[in-house]
Amino acid sequence: MSRPALLFDLDGTMLDTDAIHMSVFADMMAPRGLDVTHDFYMRHVHGRLNTDIFADFLPDEPDPQGLSDAKEAEFRNRLPRPYPAMPGVVDLVARAQRNNWGLAVVTNAMRLNAEAMLEAIGLSATFDVIVIGEECPKGKPDPAPYTIAMQQLGVSPDRCIAFEDSPSGMRAAAASGAYPVGIRSSLSDKDLRAAGAQDSLEHFNDPALAHILQRFDREALT
Repeated sequence: MSRPALLFDLDGTMLDTDAIHMSVFADMMAPRGLDVTHDFYMRHVHGRLNTDIFADFLPDEPDPQGLSDAKEAEFRNRLPRPYPAMPGVVDLVARAQRNNWGLAVVTNAMRLNAEAMLEAIGLSATFDVIVIGEECPKGKPDPAPYTIAMQQLGVSPDRCIAFEDSPSGMRAAAASGAYPVGIRSSLSDKDLRAAGAQDSLEHFNDPALAHILQRFDREALT
């Protein structure tokens, strides 16, 4: 039996950065005639690749990659360092290291953002496997990023727990064959389950996490 693995989304899962992303999108889109309200952000932006968002709402944008790069550079500029990690996630990662579980970050964020966020929460030297959606054949909601992470870790889907906070991420995790667990940073348990979650947590100090780990592998994860 292969070792178990924990696969983490980043934005909204390991740290709650939605307010920063939304403010950047709002400031960039307002001159282009789009009012990025909270509802618009959650419905059309949350968890998606920039390329998909721009294709939907700015199809005539002459330089979508340049716009994406500018948006993410401004996100990094506004991200405080240090920044609070999601409660309990640092302890969970340390526990995984002690037990030699597989660890991976699987994110639709660009690599510079992923590195900046991991540095901000003090985990920049922790993950050997960081899978970036835009570097994969397809990003979330396609399962490819999760499948690639499993391949790099050398683990099978049935040995993996995937933590996600967005509908697109949850669909990707569920389709990959991992056990999908939602983090309720932005969405309710009902919404996360509708996207494919088997369980959900308020954060990583949620008492329900112990039961999830025990059900996943009673011997390896206790």
